[in-house]
Amino acid sequence: MRSKQNDVEPKSARGSVLLKKFQGAFSERPAEPIEVEPSMLHRWTRRNLLIFGAGALATFAVGGSQLPREVFERLGLDPVKTGPEDKWLLNKALRFDDDVSTALYSQHHLAPTYTKSQITPLKNNYNGATPDPAYISGWRLTLDGLSSGLSVSLDIGTLLAHHQIHDQITRLVCVEGWSAIAWWSGLRFDDLLHAYPPVSQAKWAHIESAINLDANGNSDPYFVSIDLLTAEHPQSLLATHLNGKPLTVEHGAPLRLLVPVKLGLKNIKAITRITYTQDEPPDYWAKRGYSRYDGI
Repeated sequence: MRSKQNDVEPKSARGSVLLKKFQGAFSERPAEPIEVEPSMLHRWTRRNLLIFGAGALATFAVGGSQLPREVFERLGLDPVKTGPEDKWLLNKALRFDDDVSTALYSQHHLAPTYTKSQITPLKNNYNGATPDPAYISGWRLTLDGLSSGLSVSLDIGTLLAHHQIHDQITRLVCVEGWSAIAWWSGLRFDDLLHAYPPVSQAKWAHIESAINLDANGNSDPYFVSIDLLTAEHPQSLLATHLNGKPLTVEHGAPLRLLVPVKLGLKNIKAITRITYTQDEPPDYWAKRGYSRYDGI
């Protein structure tokens, strides 16, 4: 079964503040206004912004010595030895970015879509070891944190047989600056949430992968955290096909996350387990000094 994407009509929120919708670097559509509840923005007053701006300038004035080691390593620079007390400013900056992104988020904000003639090559940008294809034959998706109190295990046939398959052609944007337009097919994450509801208090999904080795063969499990509002977005797919063909191992077979409103690092490949939680779970890159939100 396949469906076409439908435009979603935004709803007005009582007593809300009108803000200009965030528009990413690759957005082709004119920005439309969205409405954000004042309570989501009350923490960031003009005074907060001024203090934050002054602090950010001070950080770079001293040569970035307050940045955590992981950031220097990611940029290919010499790491600077810093103590936990020196990281507060960057953490505040990242939390500020996360809070603003969360406040501006709307499920009515759809990523731009394209035609098949606009599809571009999509490279495998993972630096670690690709899983042995043999794992696919015994692959199963495990769901934990369900309202039933049970742990559910699903094979790919069950997922495809019991859920409507959706197609979309969207852009995948990497934090490193490149992007690619691809045709994705799969089930909506929101449909999985309805079929296997999480506990009522759940706000997050912790997603684990079969990708668990670095380029040298050392243990390096990859995992991401996704808030359930993002999981419910109409363009958030658990993808099984790329450009009309089943996913290859390099691109996350047999099941990967496709969230075009998030940077590529959130689009985890080779998913093996999803656990729903009330509290924010660990995230691979957030633990290494990066933003946890990673929206576009």
